[in-house]
Amino acid sequence: MAFFRVNVDVGTEAYGDDNPALKQISLLALDVDGVLTDGSINIGVQGELFKAFYAQDGLGISVALRSGIQVAIITGRQSAIIHHRAQELGIQLVQEGVKDKYLALEQLQNELGLSRGQVAYMGDDLNDLPAFRAAGVTFAPADAVKDVREAASFVTEAAGGRGAVREAIEMILRAQNKWEHIVNSYLNAGQGDKQ
Repeated sequence: MAFFRVNVDVGTEAYGDDNPALKQISLLALDVDGVLTDGSINIGVQGELFKAFYAQDGLGISVALRSGIQVAIITGRQSAIIHHRAQELGIQLVQEGVKDKYLALEQLQNELGLSRGQVAYMGDDLNDLPAFRAAGVTFAPADAVKDVREAASFVTEAAGGRGAVREAIEMILRAQNKWEHIVNSYLNAGQGDKQ
């Protein structure tokens, strides 16, 4: 997968395996709508009906967790669907109904004892920009709004809900020299990872 850099403040190398900022990441925090989903909100008379998630993003999250990268969800919406998906993938860090994503990510960072440089965040719209200030590395899906793409450290080739999260995870794990081990583990046997 190819990636392109937008900003030059996260390391001397443009992207890929040699990026020093990616080597430090211990936590990847994610928005939901427009990042884990394509941004569609499907509402009926009883409330939100469903969200569509991408299997490759799910496997990427499972692999990240198994490789020691913590994954968090920080979203402004509240939905039982989010809880179900988080539980299915093993994500234990979920914050819903968040008004200020900067404060939410900073609080999570402090609770986990992490520095700003150990935290990455992926968002797609203006309400994610505050969280960008709290993260050392930021990602935006290809279809994020222009202001977010311009503020992001990295913009993925894939759109939100269509593999953007997987690209970010793979990029982090490659920089940390973990990806080859992951691939080899699948060549030997199934790993039981959720999608």
